[in-house]
Amino acid sequence: METSAIASNQPTSTTPDFALATPGIRIAPSLLAADFAKLRESLDGIAAAGEKVLHLDVMDGHFVPNISYGAPVIESLRPHTDMFFDAHLMIEEPQRYAEDFVKAGCDHITFHIEAVKDALAVIKHIRGLGVSVGVCLNPTTGIDTIEGVLDRVDMVLVMSVWPGFGGQSFIPDVLPKIRELKKRLGAHQRLEIDGGISPKTIAAAAEAGADTFVAGTAVFRQEDPVAAIRHLSQLAAAAS
Repeated sequence: METSAIASNQPTSTTPDFALATPGIRIAPSLLAADFAKLRESLDGIAAAGEKVLHLDVMDGHFVPNISYGAPVIESLRPHTDMFFDAHLMIEEPQRYAEDFVKAGCDHITFHIEAVKDALAVIKHIRGLGVSVGVCLNPTTGIDTIEGVLDRVDMVLVMSVWPGFGGQSFIPDVLPKIRELKKRLGAHQRLEIDGGISPKTIAAAAEAGADTFVAGTAVFRQEDPVAAIRHLSQLAAAAS
């Protein structure tokens, strides 16, 4: 779909009580890689590792060539944890469906700049639902597409794989984009990276400036997910 980030003359507006506003290294395990027969246990494991962010990859089979899960799955998990639900909507018409995910318990909604025509309108709508908002860039999408809304979002998410499937290899070509975004974002804004994050790649991403790391197979497909999360966090902290 046509990409357009609408410039605004309005004052800078990010969420005043954004839960992730304090700088720091965060590992955001991706539910997509968990064992769906043991989701409750997976949440307990993340909590045991001391992490507070759960990344929720929502795919519609249109914007990306895969279907994951929807609001009912998220709603079923919400009563069992106080983790920050970080929803990444890899869908067409995010403005149309955002309210469903907020009602299901999501604390934050990130949409793809490539999926919308009026990014500012989408941001205003999502923030009006009472949650924080982020914008996502695919691996080859330039920063210029979000120039007009950089000061309007709480988070920028950079894809380091092509969205739609887990377990892909990290694309190092996105690192210069991470470095440039780090210079432009405020201390209260988060810079998240998603795709191919593992013990072999997280240090490079952290050195470039990312502070929030989505990890799926590197967490949930490991023999000890708690130890895996802690190891990733240590590697990122040492490199940042």
